[in-house]
Amino acid sequence: MRHRVRRLAVAAVALLTASAALPAAAAERPSRQEHPAHGGLSAVIRYTEYGIPHIRAKSYADLGFGTGWAQAADQLCVLADGFVTVRGERSRFFGPTAATDGSLSSARDNLSSDLYFRGVREAGTVEKLLAAPAPLGPSRQVKDLMRGYAAGYDTWLRQHRTTDPACKGAPWVRPVTTLDVAARFYALAVIGGQGGSVDDITGAQPPTAAARGSRTGTGTAPDARALIRAMRKRAADADMGSNAVAFAGGTTANGRGLLLGNPHYPWQGGRRFWQVQQTIPGELDVAGASLLGSPTVSIGYNSRVAWSHTVSSGVPFNLTQLTLDPADPTVYLVDGKPERMTRRTVTVPVKDGPPVTRTQWWTRYGPVVASADGDLPLPWTATTAFALNDPNAANMRFADTSLGFGTARNTADVLASLARHQGLPWVNTVAADSSGHSLFSQSQVLPRITDDLAARCSTDLGRATYPAAGLAVLDGSRGTCALGRDADAVQPGTFGPARMPTLKDAPYAENSNDSAWLANADRPLTGYERIFGTIGTARSPRTRGAIDAVAAMAGRGGLTVRDLQAQQFANRVTVGELAAGDAARACAALPGGVARNKDGTQVDVSAACPVLAAWDRTAGTGSRGALLFDRFWRRIGALVPNAQRWKVPFSAADPVHTPNTLDTGAPGFATALADAVTELRAAGIPLDSPLGEHQFLVRRGERMPVPGGTEALGVWNKIEPVWDPAHGGYTDVAFGSSHIQAVGWDGSRCPVARTLLTYSQSSDPNSPHSSDQTRLFSQEKWVTPRFCEKDIVSSPALRVVRVRER
Repeated sequence: MRHRVRRLAVAAVALLTASAALPAAAAERPSRQEHPAHGGLSAVIRYTEYGIPHIRAKSYADLGFGTGWAQAADQLCVLADGFVTVRGERSRFFGPTAATDGSLSSARDNLSSDLYFRGVREAGTVEKLLAAPAPLGPSRQVKDLMRGYAAGYDTWLRQHRTTDPACKGAPWVRPVTTLDVAARFYALAVIGGQGGSVDDITGAQPPTAAARGSRTGTGTAPDARALIRAMRKRAADADMGSNAVAFAGGTTANGRGLLLGNPHYPWQGGRRFWQVQQTIPGELDVAGASLLGSPTVSIGYNSRVAWSHTVSSGVPFNLTQLTLDPADPTVYLVDGKPERMTRRTVTVPVKDGPPVTRTQWWTRYGPVVASADGDLPLPWTATTAFALNDPNAANMRFADTSLGFGTARNTADVLASLARHQGLPWVNTVAADSSGHSLFSQSQVLPRITDDLAARCSTDLGRATYPAAGLAVLDGSRGTCALGRDADAVQPGTFGPARMPTLKDAPYAENSNDSAWLANADRPLTGYERIFGTIGTARSPRTRGAIDAVAAMAGRGGLTVRDLQAQQFANRVTVGELAAGDAARACAALPGGVARNKDGTQVDVSAACPVLAAWDRTAGTGSRGALLFDRFWRRIGALVPNAQRWKVPFSAADPVHTPNTLDTGAPGFATALADAVTELRAAGIPLDSPLGEHQFLVRRGERMPVPGGTEALGVWNKIEPVWDPAHGGYTDVAFGSSHIQAVGWDGSRCPVARTLLTYSQSSDPNSPHSSDQTRLFSQEKWVTPRFCEKDIVSSPALRVVRVRER
């Protein structure tokens, strides 16, 4: 009884002090919305430690309202910048030549971004998707969430002033509509297809009459090797990745499942995560992280199930090679019949200048893409052009899929949501539940390119790119090369659920962005089409280290959430274990301890040998030798092709442990070592300095060492730091570990969860929640989130605000 009275007292005090509940950006001016609502949309937001909001509402529209309000309070400037992007107004406010932040497309400048997004807006693309009946289009619940989100964002904007210097007083911070919210979903859906080729779409122009008459205009052929390199570079340069592992009950201490999710996303800009708990009593109770601009939880957990996503190896688009009418390069032939391209003329307003008008060209297969220096090096000649088919350009089902996860009671329900909505554009799903089930599924929206179709319909270019890079290039002149439809597919031209690589109830199910093949090394997945990914090929160092670690954990058994936490911050450098010993011995054997750097200068590297030998093979902040090995390995990666680095080559019979044994006799080894030593000495960095002294962030005046390492090192706790030796080494993080969650269950209604948002909840530097979790990440500490009611109301940081539309 005393406990219940205390709860009521805490709640009453919190309601009376609601104006103190707001994040720093919101607290400047209390408003009428902090009182009970008497009409219109409303929600109750309870903030606990680290500014995490717990939003309680009576309907999906009200829940969206509370979510939009709370996101605006924490992330107004980032959100507003994204809405400017999807409206196609960046050139109007920021000028046409300035670079975008890259969060919603690959456009190299604002003009290219605007030409694409304004074209989408003027074509009514998003409106048509919103109007499609479910399940092809979004459900009523999701539409209500989006409508509510826009209203919540606008309400915050109308009644508060921002303190964030990034947009304080800026004219581009304006109210939004449901269409703006949906357009942001659309941008995220197509980022692996059209959004990754914006410059190729907006820059594609037919050859001039003079070019058509020249030999070059008719004879330029696409370079298969260049296109394959571009596809591989596109994958290598991607600023998203992830690890996730689910453990089944047979491996855990209590027979219930466990999940560790470690997505790797940008630390700045519009693809950040934001933490939240969303509750509609009797309908929904889910916690986790939303992508900014989203009214649903993207990665999270509830009282019975937890899930995370990893960026998949599937290629979410294909090309169609067009045979053109010799008399007109904007007319293409299908079964001998001419079809005229659709001309999409777009005019973009420009700051301090006249509007700019450009033309895009669209076909039944998608937009024409052509660029000599863009993402896809493809020509448009008098006889040939290429169109990009992106099935996610017809996908507005991401939110419904996530909402289905939020209401799931087990992994079977997660799989059912994947099958029912088929809305994930470019990610795999890894999940575990309180009954002890585990799940991996590469259920994503991919063009329906079967190996048989590729064999029948690939052009000469496609016969090279499909096996090498998974990029199909089909013959558009034949109607029989259409993609067709699986009987169980929601969307025509895509694969249905029966074809998705899926692994159920394995002792562990793990993915680190390689293909589905080794989700469990003892139960490899095979039989899927090449467009999903490869089978029997070398895995990345991160995948190899992850499988080695989680397989050992599963074999040991008795696992708890603490074991997941230990795995996250083990900071094991897979490549260091494979190569550092060999490198140290070869270093010690160099005559006179001398090697020549890239300039041919002799460098005494003898001091590096004992540092490499003594290094603990981790990327912890206290590791001595980690920075030296990091800089050495980056150099050797640029000088020595991967196939030449190892004495023992890859073997599909032992994919976790091959290749191995560094070939220190390879040309470039000694040069890489000399270059690394030269570089660190020039920067005044001792070779044996602890990593954290030279891999750090400064937030709110506080210097914070950063654990983890780059992709090439194979570290689970991946971070991609920014090298600035003039200012001390790695002085910022571009992307890497983001919303980390370790989740299990103990038989109660309250999940056992530990979370960490590495870059913190708010982007406003004036907010205390812009760096508090970053400090925890630096210290390898965790948040114990509050999920159950008793835990929320007992939070010593509890602050409550009631928000309403008017």
